[in-house]
Amino acid sequence: MTELIFLQPFADSTATIYFMEEYKDYIDDMRVDFASVRAFAINGWQLDDTHGMPHWQRVERNAMLLLTRDASPAVVRLFAYLHDKCRHDNLADMGHGRRAAEMLPSLRGTLLKGLSDAEFADLVTACREHTVTASTGNPSIDICFDADRLDLGRVGITPDPARMATTRGRHFAAHPADFAKAVKEFERWKAASRLPL
Repeated sequence: MTELIFLQPFADSTATIYFMEEYKDYIDDMRVDFASVRAFAINGWQLDDTHGMPHWQRVERNAMLLLTRDASPAVVRLFAYLHDKCRHDNLADMGHGRRAAEMLPSLRGTLLKGLSDAEFADLVTACREHTVTASTGNPSIDICFDADRLDLGRVGITPDPARMATTRGRHFAAHPADFAKAVKEFERWKAASRLPL
């Protein structure tokens, strides 16, 4: 099989994207019940779609576009649905990441029981730091940051390449046409693969 088409131009020597024959590890992580995670995230959600399900789905998609072999698919997908769960409003709400991180231990024995301790720690850090830290050097955490930042256009903010944490994130922020093409290619692949994303 060939590399995922939409990611071919962005592969590099230190982080090669998964090949199609490895898609089960790449996407369909059976350790986590993502349908239950989505249901938990939306349960009791009082705000509108600015930080709601459409945003979370785009963050998940963006994370898939940024994902590399040295990052955890489970962490970046879980981040998409949990990082805004504890928002009080659609404004700055600088405490929402900390509150999300503080919520996660209550899910450790249920929704998050399939994660390794290292993955759980990365998810906690990603949620806690996503609005206050530029980058960490940890591939999973930095992909979480950039997946969220690539959706800033929904609130009228153009992602700044200088503020992105990953090589691919910087490329997509600097070249919006490439990002749009990658999104289109991903959506086509997702439809053809019939994976539950």
